[in-house]
Amino acid sequence: MNTPTDRLWLRALPVLLLLALLALPALADGTDYAVSRQPGESTGTRVMEASVLTFVDGDTTHFSVPEEEFPGGVLKGRYLAIDTPECTGKVEPFGQAASDFTREKLSSAVSILLESDTAEWELDSTGQRTLVWVWYRLSEGEPYRNLNIELLQNGLAAGSGVARNRYGQTCAKALEQAKEEKRNLYSGQPDPDFYYGDAIELTIRELREHPEEYAGKKVVFTGSLILNDSGSVYAEAFDPETGRYYGMSVYYGYNLSGGGLNALHVGNETRIVGTFQYYEAGGIWQVSDVKYRMMKPDDPDNLRKLGEGKKPAYQRLTAAELKQEGPLLTAASAALQGLTVESAETVTKEDGKISLRLECRQEEETVWIQTLPLMGSMEALLPAEQYLHHQIDAQGMVKCSEEGVSLLVFQPEGILLHP
Repeated sequence: MNTPTDRLWLRALPVLLLLALLALPALADGTDYAVSRQPGESTGTRVMEASVLTFVDGDTTHFSVPEEEFPGGVLKGRYLAIDTPECTGKVEPFGQAASDFTREKLSSAVSILLESDTAEWELDSTGQRTLVWVWYRLSEGEPYRNLNIELLQNGLAAGSGVARNRYGQTCAKALEQAKEEKRNLYSGQPDPDFYYGDAIELTIRELREHPEEYAGKKVVFTGSLILNDSGSVYAEAFDPETGRYYGMSVYYGYNLSGGGLNALHVGNETRIVGTFQYYEAGGIWQVSDVKYRMMKPDDPDNLRKLGEGKKPAYQRLTAAELKQEGPLLTAASAALQGLTVESAETVTKEDGKISLRLECRQEEETVWIQTLPLMGSMEALLPAEQYLHHQIDAQGMVKCSEEGVSLLVFQPEGILLHP
């Protein structure tokens, strides 16, 4: 039987429980974990100043660093402890948001520091990128912010080997905060900037003329494949209205096999479906995230071979037309005739590949001709000096870069030296 004291205790219990809950700290306490640690606060790491060379995606950036630290002064940085959604070869929800976040923060920084996790700079699993903690500050006198942690805190990254890293505990707390606050990846909501719709049927010309309109969207077009190089194929298609061929780079990476790779053979006419985007590291518009589902051959999102036996069109252009129309014709084939070689050199890259680079003139226009880099000697081509001051014809693929418009020759017979 309950006594009066028991009954009083029972009536007070809800109030006591409420007071106890109110006294507990909030799970998402508003702590700014990105600034809770500072670079080099503990011993056993290496720290150096850097500036951005190229933005790649949310968790990969190429930095300019002191040459005494890295030969050539370039560090390809892979951010420690995080994985942001993809937005280059593969395109995933919140991938572009993560990439934009990284760009915004580092573009506004007055100082950037890179820190190793151990006493030495370590490489990631690819052996090509250096694992780094990235610190930045927006004005002198402010504490540094850790961008790795900040991406986790804002729900724009998943943790990756968090417990094994120097700032692992802080990363874990930042990630928990993002989940409690339901930020971005952990919101349970679709990415407002991700295109979830069906592929838009269009032409390569339309993509070339209105790239911003289709950026980030799934598109489908048909083209003839003229070159396969370094995980990308290049497709061109004729436009009857302008009488020109327009080209597009298609990045397929290393995830395709079987029917997908068969559809991408040079010489095929192929229906291509993928996400259209600007790839800043390469300085090009491209289509990526292409797929082939072997168990669903009729899937409308599959790559599909439509024909074979196609050859590059090598549309005839003058040097003036190449320079004027080049940005629209990028990745399409072209042929130029009667060029006078004004300078010639052989270029050897760090990976040992060799290419021939010719500065040519036609009337008042200067145009660069460069061969596709090849491993070893270039026995099919003459020594560079034998082209100097002679006339040549050249055929290859239109290429645009920071240096301007040029012609990339991808077969030795693509350069014909006049007698």
